[in-house]
Amino acid sequence: MAQTNVNIRMDDTLKQQFDHLCNELGLTMTAAFTIFAKTMVRQQRIPFEISLDTPNAETLAAIRDVNQGKNLSKTFSSVAELMEDLNS
Repeated sequence: MAQTNVNIRMDDTLKQQFDHLCNELGLTMTAAFTIFAKTMVRQQRIPFEISLDTPNAETLAAIRDVNQGKNLSKTFSSVAELMEDLNS
């Protein structure tokens, strides 16, 4: 696939901050813009948020449990059934 250059103007401070964040996420600025462009074209919208929010240990354990089907609460077929269980 042929490549082309795209020039983007931005504030120098913003560029430094963006470059730092890309590095933290393990990306180059080029890769970040390419991911954004491909996803935007595919979804026909501004598509996503990338952040460094890292779940704490408790949340990671809960995610692991769900993925493994462990320690899940029972299910209910209606709100009335749920309320009955809560009140018992």
